[in-house]
Amino acid sequence: MNWEPVLEAVGQAVNGRSGTAKAALEKCWDEMVEQDHAQRCVLAHYLADQQEDLESETRWDEQALTEFAHLRDDDLAAIGVSSTAGFAPSLHLNLGDDYLRAGRVQDAKDQVARAQQSVALLPEQGYGAMIRDGVRRLQARVEATKAER
Repeated sequence: MNWEPVLEAVGQAVNGRSGTAKAALEKCWDEMVEQDHAQRCVLAHYLADQQEDLESETRWDEQALTEFAHLRDDDLAAIGVSSTAGFAPSLHLNLGDDYLRAGRVQDAKDQVARAQQSVALLPEQGYGAMIRDGVRRLQARVEATKAER
């Protein structure tokens, strides 16, 4: 499994939303072998952030989780994720945010719960702290939305 084209496209995407990054990710997606769930999961995760409308973003975030369901624990080791389960909180956080913005409060709450099931696998500092904070903020937004209703 050659991760180089995927990592190059992701490298462009982490700098923010741009037509160049979206095109690079879409090119990788189009050339990807359907059975390569690890790369498809990563690509879908980053493609979601490149979308201009919520519906498309949600579809890509759902696709990332669909691909994630097929991964073994070491499938993302090539990109520095020692345990695939450590990628799950970010996937659930993103989808939960999509659902909340779409008014799907219960679905957002379910994604928060799923993210919370695996945040303990994240490192205390850096990326792990950022994702944990994101999950806490999403949970607070879900609770605030439910209280308004």
